[in-house]
Amino acid sequence: MIKLRILIPASLLSLWAIIALLSPWLNLQPDHITLVNILHPPSSAAWLGYDELGRSILDRLIMGARTSFLVAFWVVLLSSLIGTLIGMISGWFGGWIDLLIVRIIDVFLAFPGILLAIALSGLLGAGIENVVLALATVGWVGFARLARAQTLSLKRREHVLAAMALGAKLPRILFYHVLPLLLAPLIIEATFGIASIIIAEAGLSFLGLGVQPPQASWGSMIKEGTRYMLVAPHLVLAPGVALFAIVLSVNLLGDSLRDWLDVKSD
Repeated sequence: MIKLRILIPASLLSLWAIIALLSPWLNLQPDHITLVNILHPPSSAAWLGYDELGRSILDRLIMGARTSFLVAFWVVLLSSLIGTLIGMISGWFGGWIDLLIVRIIDVFLAFPGILLAIALSGLLGAGIENVVLALATVGWVGFARLARAQTLSLKRREHVLAAMALGAKLPRILFYHVLPLLLAPLIIEATFGIASIIIAEAGLSFLGLGVQPPQASWGSMIKEGTRYMLVAPHLVLAPGVALFAIVLSVNLLGDSLRDWLDVKSD
């Protein structure tokens, strides 16, 4: 029986993903300006009210969910693929290759991840594609460390030694005998990575380095709403609560998966 602590966050994250994927086919008008509705509070006609330009906050919140979902999906995908491959190569070959990769990882870890992402976004320019590239450049390190540590222990397992003795090629050994045993800890690493990526994307958009207007992002919505907090707090509350709920759900799901799979950290 699925525990309640897994069911609730999983349901909320599923709803987030469904809304994000279906938003282009919904009848939304996130950029429609209606001057008479400027800063109107929530009502039966508009559940979350309108912003400083008279745009529907609900519509923009849904499009912001799509932005955060796409960024989280592509960053986790790229980071996990690159980091896992680099970590497996480092742990398998050892020697100078391992030493070089470990030193590169140490260099990345010497800088706070969000500061490095800000610097890269500033160099690459604003836009969702550059946000994905900047965050993936930072995010692969965690996957590489985990994959390296696990590969160091797995490469001495009996089934791996048997495959080597039978003459199996290195790619087959890595992807058929080592990688399947890495999936459980990598999935948990990915869940926690999603939470940090969502916050990082919102932070970059808040600073003006992420998604650019009129495209909606929870971070940019919070930034725009801070100027009107005293007269229209709903401008900040709506994206803030959405950001809090999704990040909390991801962390709760990650904790539950870690307990369920009983994966021990290094």
